[in-house]
Amino acid sequence: MTMRLVQIAMNAQDDSTLGRFWAQALGWDSSVEVPGVVTNLEPEGLAYPDPATVYIDVITVPEPKTVKNRVHVDLATTSPAHHAELVARLQGLGATPADVGQGDVPWTVLADPEGNEFCVAEPRESYRDTGPIAAIVADCTDPRAMARFWDEATDWTLHEVTDGHAVLRSGKGVGPYLRLVRTPDVKTVKNRVHLDLRPYPGGDRAAEVARVRALGATDIDLGQGEDVPWTCLVDPEGNEFDVLAPA
Repeated sequence: MTMRLVQIAMNAQDDSTLGRFWAQALGWDSSVEVPGVVTNLEPEGLAYPDPATVYIDVITVPEPKTVKNRVHVDLATTSPAHHAELVARLQGLGATPADVGQGDVPWTVLADPEGNEFCVAEPRESYRDTGPIAAIVADCTDPRAMARFWDEATDWTLHEVTDGHAVLRSGKGVGPYLRLVRTPDVKTVKNRVHLDLRPYPGGDRAAEVARVRALGATDIDLGQGEDVPWTCLVDPEGNEFDVLAPA
């Protein structure tokens, strides 16, 4: 058996406010899973989990954001006019321009109301069928090693790998990409955005956890306790991710 990447968990100091921003930004539905703690975001018309998208959970935490996120999303656009319209609409919702040292690039870097960086991509052929989230982008120091881990940990397919970046996508050939981008920075604090993996129906969470440990994942205690239906791990570069129950 194996697993698929099903959702992004995004930390916030106010899940309802940040959840509202991202629901409006993506045109998705939002629902409160745990009042004041977790807000779920999902596109209308898809039954969770669906490989055509990666869902979002916004989770309230007490800690404020202190450093640039190592994981962010790229939003897709279909034309220069759409790019300009989307940037303007997002700023109207509360996004602000962000400088992460990107220089003169064809995409636009913004921050959401809690300071989480994200990009509005210029029109790209590879992003034409991804849905509103074009890619989940993760910083790393060794894209080749990280690509090997994520390629074996999930059923996502490796599309491209170089010393500078790697690209994976669901084995179904739909939905957003996972882009692993080489950066000189190393991880210093807990990521405020992490990935959630879920075994397929009939799979076994404990068996999958053991399998990814053998690939280089290690356990981490984030205060989750022993009675939660997920397992907290970190990948070989220390990025947190959760293995959920099969569904």
